[in-house]
Amino acid sequence: MSDSDSPDTQTAGIVAATTSRVVAPFAAAFGLFTTFHGTSSVGGGFQGGVVVAATVLLLAFAVGPGRVRAALAVPRSPALAAGGVLGFAAVGVGPVAFGGAVLELAAYPIPKPAVYATEVAEVAIAGTVSATLVGLWFALAGDFRA
Repeated sequence: MSDSDSPDTQTAGIVAATTSRVVAPFAAAFGLFTTFHGTSSVGGGFQGGVVVAATVLLLAFAVGPGRVRAALAVPRSPALAAGGVLGFAAVGVGPVAFGGAVLELAAYPIPKPAVYATEVAEVAIAGTVSATLVGLWFALAGDFRA
């Protein structure tokens, strides 16, 4: 019986996997909270994206990268990263379609355009950051299939 097959190692794996599955939804929710409250408190898209990516990596360490890759469609992370960049660019260039200048958020025909545009930008940044970090980790781990 090898070291990795010992009952203590198997129990530790079960405990780590179970604990990670319990903690992951709360950590992901905190990442989203951090993303959405970046305009009014400490946080923002970058910090929220890092927390969400760390949650995915926590699960990858606990249950195995193959299972996480299959469950979360990790090969689509480059598309999510590119979509975040496009979303961020759309917030900046979008006012031109409404007769304004680049980054003139008041040109949007909605109430409180700066608040909503900033939230969209924060979500776009979070998506780009989390997808990039997760994609890089899986690529470095040798378990990334695009």
